[in-house]
Amino acid sequence: MTNSEDRWLSIHEICEHLGISSDTVYKWIKLGLPAHRMGRLWKFKKDEVDAWIKAGGAAEPAETDKKRKEQ
Repeated sequence: MTNSEDRWLSIHEICEHLGISSDTVYKWIKLGLPAHRMGRLWKFKKDEVDAWIKAGGAAEPAETDKKRKEQ
């Protein structure tokens, strides 16, 4: 991984990476999205965010319950 890929991303950059709105990012932060507060700004590591999403962190609670029932 190069240095440019391992840098901290801004809220705008993480929104672009994920294709979601900033409102969704703030909602996901409350649900446990890996985010780091630097002063009044939120910063993100792309690999941490991707891992959280792959682990199902972005799933709505109802979606997660539905998947458990199907298994």
